[in-house]
Amino acid sequence: MDVYGLTGGIGSGKSAAAEIFEDCGIPVVSADELSRVVVTPGSEGLGAVVAAFGDGVLDDNGELNRRKLGALVFKDPSLRQKLESILHPRIRDRFQDVLAALTATGHKMVVYEVPLLFETGLDKQVKAVILVSAPEAQRIARVVSRDRLTEPEVRARLAAQLDDATRRARAHFILENDKDLAHLKQQVLNLLPTLRSGAIPRPAGEAKDAAARPAVPPPPPSVRPSASLPPRPPPVPKP
Repeated sequence: MDVYGLTGGIGSGKSAAAEIFEDCGIPVVSADELSRVVVTPGSEGLGAVVAAFGDGVLDDNGELNRRKLGALVFKDPSLRQKLESILHPRIRDRFQDVLAALTATGHKMVVYEVPLLFETGLDKQVKAVILVSAPEAQRIARVVSRDRLTEPEVRARLAAQLDDATRRARAHFILENDKDLAHLKQQVLNLLPTLRSGAIPRPAGEAKDAAARPAVPPPPPSVRPSASLPPRPPPVPKP
């Protein structure tokens, strides 16, 4: 099965792109959804999170309060790494279970929506990376409106992720989500035939580097003595 990674910074519109792929009949697996599954009440994952961060990250129903936890880890990279060390292995195992089920039902292609695709090294494990990109100011406005976060809170999350220039250089395909939903949908429709064909271009950054790299000149030919050269002078006789 071909696994295509779908990624983008917070507020870029990954979920909107994922819905379009699903509408086109392509199964989409969300790493965010898997992260919720592995910390359901009573799960081993939630127990590990509480052991690491305390009962204060739970709500009144004993469920993980993701906003409280996010406020902690996005201020402290060491805490974020601790959380990732708990969640990522469990998410990876659950994804493999889902992938096996999709393969058994005959699917040939799946889109894996992962916010931290590059940060976790998953870009090396998928067939190609599809990046959803949008201007930073637009992304911040979307998240403030959608999640009721303050602008400083959104910027803290942005700082914990790769910048968009780095993502663009490493992505194989880029969906520009700076207009309306119809514009994004048309880009997905245009991309699908290429994904189904399996014809994958080089990442934009690699292609640019290759184009800018000067050609290596061939080595000069070996210089051999020519018959037209004058004869070497005789040795000077010793006295």
